[in-house]
Amino acid sequence: MNQTYAAADIGSNTVHLLVARLDEKGRLHRIENDSVWLSLGEIVSRLGEIPETNVQELVTTLKRFRDMARDRGAESIYVFATEAVRRAVNHEAALAKIEAQIGLLVDLISPERESALGLAGVLLDLPQPGQFVMAETGGGSMQVASCDGADVIWSVSLPLGTGFLIDQAKIDQPCSPDQEARVRQIIDEAFEALGSGESRPVVACGGVSRGLWRALHPDGERTLHREELRFLAWDAARLDVPTIVRRYSVKVKRASTLFPGALVYHKLLDWAGQQSMSVSEFGVREGAVLQMAQGKVAACRL
Repeated sequence: MNQTYAAADIGSNTVHLLVARLDEKGRLHRIENDSVWLSLGEIVSRLGEIPETNVQELVTTLKRFRDMARDRGAESIYVFATEAVRRAVNHEAALAKIEAQIGLLVDLISPERESALGLAGVLLDLPQPGQFVMAETGGGSMQVASCDGADVIWSVSLPLGTGFLIDQAKIDQPCSPDQEARVRQIIDEAFEALGSGESRPVVACGGVSRGLWRALHPDGERTLHREELRFLAWDAARLDVPTIVRRYSVKVKRASTLFPGALVYHKLLDWAGQQSMSVSEFGVREGAVLQMAQGKVAACRL
């Protein structure tokens, strides 16, 4: 095997590049792992579209990622987009501009496809998964999937991305009592629409959960407890961004996601009847690389 693959994810918080190879035993080795924070989820929630300035930022970022992937030895790249681009009324024009200017076709994947890629990635560090609930929160949405081994039984996309929540609840840092009440109401309503929970272990993946993990557990312990999330939501709501950055050793852009992200996952644990969740190191991009190796995706030649 030992072939090098590249996958670029146009997410709702970040645009992320992964260049990796798979060894003879199917283990994934990262060669390049780079991201640019564009906040498309918050922008699209506010405006309904991706403004031209942000489209050009996206083109510039993907051109750099294309060149980086080629320099790292990848022969092809799979580029896909998720919730923020799905919701943008001008997504067809934006993706056409990317193709015209830098020759990359972008696969606008469905929420179900997003869950399938996430599960493929999660299974890399979940060798005996059994039945569990997988959750991935980004800037635009939260994917919740009931999984049985390598199969997704059902999945749903909830409007609970951190960028979406920041815009809809008009969250400031520090957060006012009215803003906190509003964001909790939005989260409660989304889970009420989801219905009764499943009493199964929870595995989280994606940038928001990894941000919470790194903020709470700089030692690398991957189990996050319900009460830790409750405390983080309480603490982050009352702090300004510079204080969050210092206290939790996170980047400026990530700091504003800790409060809504902690609330969302705290609610998820209540819904699932669990006191803790594990956080996977892997997710949709790693799943995309695995599917590239299996010939299941149409990638662009470099």
